Amino acid sequence: MSLLRYSFVWVCLCLLFSATHLQAQTTATITGIVSDSVGRPIENASVTWIGGTERVFSNAQGRYTIQIPAGKDITLVYQFVDCREQQRTINLPAGATQSINVSLRSKNSTTKATEIYGDRKGEFGTTLPPLRFQNLPAPSQDISAYLRFVGATSNNELSSQYSVRGGNFDENLVYVNDIEVYRPFLTRAGQQEGLSFTNVDMVESIFFSAGGFEAKYGDKLSSVLDIRYRRPRHFAGVFSASLLGGSVEVEGLSKDMRFSWMLGIRQKSNRYLLKSLDTEGDYTASFTDIQTLLTYDLTENWQLNYLGNYAVNKYRLVPQTRETEFGTLNNALRFTVFFDGQEINSFQTAFNALSLDYSNNRDTRWKFSVSSFYTSETETFDVQGQYYIDQLEADFGKPTFGQVAFNRGVGTFINHARNYLDAYVTNVEIKGWKIDSLNNWTWGMRGQNERIYDQLSEWNFVDSSGYSIPYYPLTSLDLQDVVKTKANLFSYRAMAYIQYKREFMLADSSVLGLTVGVRGNWWSFTNQTLISPRAQLYWKPRWDSRLTLKAAGGVYSQPAFYRELRGFDGKINDQIKAQNSYHILVGSDLDFKAWDRPFRFIAEAYYKALTNIIPYEVNDVRIRYFGQNLANGYAYGLDLRMNGEFVKGTESWVNLSLLRTREDLTNDDYFLYLNSDGDTIVPGYTLNNTPTDSILQSPGFIPRPTDQLLTFALFFQDYLPKFPKFKMNLGLILGTGLPFGPPTRERYKAVFRMPPYRRVDIGFSYQIIDPEKPLDSSKTFRFLKSLWIGAEVYNLLQVNNTISYYWVKDVTGRQYGVPNYLTNRQLSVRLIARF
Repeated sequence: MSLLRYSFVWVCLCLLFSATHLQAQTTATITGIVSDSVGRPIENASVTWIGGTERVFSNAQGRYTIQIPAGKDITLVYQFVDCREQQRTINLPAGATQSINVSLRSKNSTTKATEIYGDRKGEFGTTLPPLRFQNLPAPSQDISAYLRFVGATSNNELSSQYSVRGGNFDENLVYVNDIEVYRPFLTRAGQQEGLSFTNVDMVESIFFSAGGFEAKYGDKLSSVLDIRYRRPRHFAGVFSASLLGGSVEVEGLSKDMRFSWMLGIRQKSNRYLLKSLDTEGDYTASFTDIQTLLTYDLTENWQLNYLGNYAVNKYRLVPQTRETEFGTLNNALRFTVFFDGQEINSFQTAFNALSLDYSNNRDTRWKFSVSSFYTSETETFDVQGQYYIDQLEADFGKPTFGQVAFNRGVGTFINHARNYLDAYVTNVEIKGWKIDSLNNWTWGMRGQNERIYDQLSEWNFVDSSGYSIPYYPLTSLDLQDVVKTKANLFSYRAMAYIQYKREFMLADSSVLGLTVGVRGNWWSFTNQTLISPRAQLYWKPRWDSRLTLKAAGGVYSQPAFYRELRGFDGKINDQIKAQNSYHILVGSDLDFKAWDRPFRFIAEAYYKALTNIIPYEVNDVRIRYFGQNLANGYAYGLDLRMNGEFVKGTESWVNLSLLRTREDLTNDDYFLYLNSDGDTIVPGYTLNNTPTDSILQSPGFIPRPTDQLLTFALFFQDYLPKFPKFKMNLGLILGTGLPFGPPTRERYKAVFRMPPYRRVDIGFSYQIIDPEKPLDSSKTFRFLKSLWIGAEVYNLLQVNNTISYYWVKDVTGRQYGVPNYLTNRQLSVRLIARF
């Protein structure tokens, strides 16, 4: 019996081998890469052959493999959404293998010089081509500089942080190759910030959504930035240098094309810029990072990837003097400070991610990843300042106009901090994709562990004319903003999502696309479980294929990470709940031609209902939360954006955003009471100590810290018609003033508005080496493919933009809000070489 069983198995194996061998003798194999018109791999491109039933899809690197009948002419068909179909006819002998790489061109692209970028089909978001912004004039060559032209808001050229549609800096998701990355915790000011995680020289594509994004993205309230690093196809690199630092990126591919590598090193120093600030002193600002991406094809179906980053940011300031003039023409003041002491900050971060990708090159893909993030941050300073507040002469007729008329007050302040934070975040994640000609399924699960060790010790002291402020006679000195605490947080998170996408062809030949999904999130610290359904819908009418109408809605919940847990006293609130935002969006995309050149116009209107808000105050880039769910609110607005060839052969962008966002805090009622003279109403006590003659005031809905009514952004490119190698790049940002108030932690007092933010940066560049006209092989620099040199002027109009206020008092209790200005006009030069 045993012999019979073995014989049966042997016969089956022989039959299987014979069938496989027979198939090999009757089929051939085609493999290759599908890319777009500028060489970026296209994922999920369809590959089939006329008359056949087999259809495969390209993977994340654009690779595909398909079996075709041997010994006869076969026409391969390559297709992708919004791209022109490509066909290739081939005849291969049995068992042969051949590589065919195909480039698919956008249906909207009409010239070789440029291809118009906009939303991914039916999504609320924009795809940005990084190389188009290589000459963007900005102090920081960072992704955030690009986002200002597609709906994000940043009123600080020294910072890489941005807000989106009324949210704050902590409400934005950032992914690099499907891995979430994080921002520093302790940064107070833009000049302390170093380099953001993303290395622009390594980027293949950028997708940014300002709201209404899909369920596959994480749990934040405002936006998502999805960045893809490219896979090299040959040895290449780029080198850039300016007065603000430099970078070098090198990449290559092995001879068997199975192993690829990228290495990027960046160094940045803000010292040149910081010299233009009002505070004079010895600035040492050095920011360095090294980043690598390694990819190895284990087999035709399995791929191993490693992404690593290590960054060291050091900032030291020994302030000497500061002189700031502020006020109005009729009430001009001067704030003068003489400093002692220093500030030393250090931020070290390490990021590692290892992923294993599987693709059957047809319809299924899996990704298994493990990642870790570590940050060690120190913030130490002891700074003493002796200040003078002087009234300036405002009478034009006097010879002393603009000089000090008299002194309003003198005083001393001391700022002290010894803050240390170490954070470890570890993730294990699995993602899956199942795609066929009709259906697109995406799912994933993620486990996360967080370990945070935080030690805070900081206080301020203000003395005016020999009196401690606030002044309490016969009592001890009073320190302000005292925080002394230690916190250790150890917690787990579990997240999962599933998403379905499909496109329907309606009876009238119009196209309807639907994406639905749901996310789940659980956090051990609060034991709160969140369910977030989301949906997107788009319609391309038959009567105008250039037009897309779209709508989206869903629940976007953001569990606290760490900073939201910590109140002004430094204590952790273990009863905190996740903040919620309910998005409703409608929009349209229109591709059109003007002056026989391509353009795209995008309009999006949105409304967000906000619940369980954790209020906060912003000073520069430092966010200080109240540490409690104290408010509900809303945000609504309109974004209008157009990009295209305003000048033939170059792409420019213009964006106009309108926003209104408010919040209503619970238990923020206060009393006004009559003064002793009986006719003057001044602020009174809080509810727990009601005065006799009082008027109850309820602030109701008040502006949120990011309430900016209007923002206008323009990125414009031009060149000399007869000398196209000479180019001009202009970046213009205009934003109305943000709300602010005295640092009393009473939000209803933030009724003032900063001056509008106005900034123009301009750059002029010359292309010495054109990649379409390489140097002769006998030339010394023949290895260079492209070489640009340029000059840039930052803050061309010399506008004193205000980022925050420093508040001082005199002994009478009168407060003065002294503006902290950003950088003045600066000139820089830049060199970009590609090889």
